[in-house]
Amino acid sequence: MECENFGDSWEHELLVEKILPRDEGKRYPLCLTGKRACPPEDCGGIWGYAGFLAAICDPKHPEHEAMLEWVGGEFDPDVFDLDEVNTELQSLK
Repeated sequence: MECENFGDSWEHELLVEKILPRDEGKRYPLCLTGKRACPPEDCGGIWGYAGFLAAICDPKHPEHEAMLEWVGGEFDPDVFDLDEVNTELQSLK
């Protein structure tokens, strides 16, 4: 399954490996695992995200402070917050 964010041209691929019986003790939809943080909204697609990462990782970059302020003070591209993802998924109706 692929979907696209038309503003930034992101493409996402979801792979369904197995469909399991529903567990009455769990809330759905449910993400089981993932990797890396979601890029900030409206960061400018792949190239904008690359520039954003370059700026926040280099304190001498001319846009370092502005990009950190824009994203709310900090951003770790390697962090995947499974609880946050599941909270967001379960809030969708």
